[in-house]
Amino acid sequence: METYNETQIGEKLKTLSGWSFKDNAIEREYNMKSFNEALGFMVRIGLFAEQMDHHPEIFNVYNQLKIRIYTHSVNGITKLDFDLATKIESAYKGYELKE
Repeated sequence: METYNETQIGEKLKTLSGWSFKDNAIEREYNMKSFNEALGFMVRIGLFAEQMDHHPEIFNVYNQLKIRIYTHSVNGITKLDFDLATKIESAYKGYELKE
């Protein structure tokens, strides 16, 4: 699996709102309306990840989620990471409209 270099990662991040590259992973934080909404979104992300057999780090404190994605098997950023981030962003649009 091909890993992206920092220049390629920077270019791809331009297509994802709020995502950044830090400590060899792409990451984003989300603030939801409540713990229940954050937990529901986290479960939804988990279902996407399981379908893709690609598992991000997800941290939750009350209504806040922090998501870090990288491809563990190659210890870098790949197309799979951006595919998952794109799915997460699409799912978040539904929550964003409620705010």
